[in-house]
Amino acid sequence: MSVTSGKTRPSLTQEILSHLGLANKTAAWGTLGTLRTFLSFSVDKDVQRLLRAIAGQGVDCSAIMGVLTNRTREQRQLICRAFQERTQQDLLKSLQAALSGNLERIVIALLQSAAQFDAQELRTALKNSGPAEDVALEILATRSAPHLQECLTVYKQNFQVEAEEDIKSETSDILQELLLALAKVRRTGLQGRGWGRVESIALKQAEAPSTEGTWVLIFTQRNLEHLIRVFDQYQRCTGHELEKTVQNRFHGDAQAALLSLASVIKNTPLYFADKLHQALQDIKPNYQVLMRILISRSETDLLSIRAEFKKKFGKSLYSSLQDAVKGDCRSALLALCRGEDI
Repeated sequence: MSVTSGKTRPSLTQEILSHLGLANKTAAWGTLGTLRTFLSFSVDKDVQRLLRAIAGQGVDCSAIMGVLTNRTREQRQLICRAFQERTQQDLLKSLQAALSGNLERIVIALLQSAAQFDAQELRTALKNSGPAEDVALEILATRSAPHLQECLTVYKQNFQVEAEEDIKSETSDILQELLLALAKVRRTGLQGRGWGRVESIALKQAEAPSTEGTWVLIFTQRNLEHLIRVFDQYQRCTGHELEKTVQNRFHGDAQAALLSLASVIKNTPLYFADKLHQALQDIKPNYQVLMRILISRSETDLLSIRAEFKKKFGKSLYSSLQDAVKGDCRSALLALCRGEDI
């Protein structure tokens, strides 16, 4: 790390983000992904590379990952279709037969459509024995409205049940209300800046029992621009951040869910940076979290997530992955992360 006059210089990524004015905004611009369209893309050449990688005596994992982690999801879907047309075989099934473990899981995630991937993650989160709120909130609160609508459609097609029905059967109380409201894919703003103050006062008055509905309504049915104004006005009115009230007012799953939503609202890239950092803290990293975030954000805002990670934890995401991740999926995750932030 370069030091000049006793001060730490910001990384190149941070400098770029600060000039663009995007570092503290949520993922709405779609141009800060680490994975861009491969300009020299040739679907025929990629099909041949993959065939050679799985047809020899030993599987060439490096060649497989070299193709899949350097193509956008749209390009990977084209490769899948071309592979099927040329070989009469399904690429995903062919690669599953050749791979195993975390590398196989990464390949499945890379070759599925974004909606299929999220639908499967949501189903797993709701049906597993562990708490559902973390993954369910991540998907329902951070995906764009068109993408989320497609995800919920795929969910019903694949599992023969509405996601809302699984939410009702697997969750309860305010957590259930929050997830159901988010799944309706309707967020609106109220005209005029004065409404931020009005709704901040409504939240302040909703600190008594049996007023949870106000929190659910505002947190799930308002757009992010409006919610930022509500948060700002709330702090002006009360002298403290809204999260402090959440910690005092709610407990358990409801508290965790509302705090997560507040984090998404205030700074989505930082929300994901925190999740990645937590996934790397255990003796054995949480590979599912690492895979889901790196793959799902690689074409939207992973550069911004990297900048927030370095800013908060003083170490780059790339170096953290290098130190913590072992095994055959290490190179794939590093390829998705793309580079070091010095």
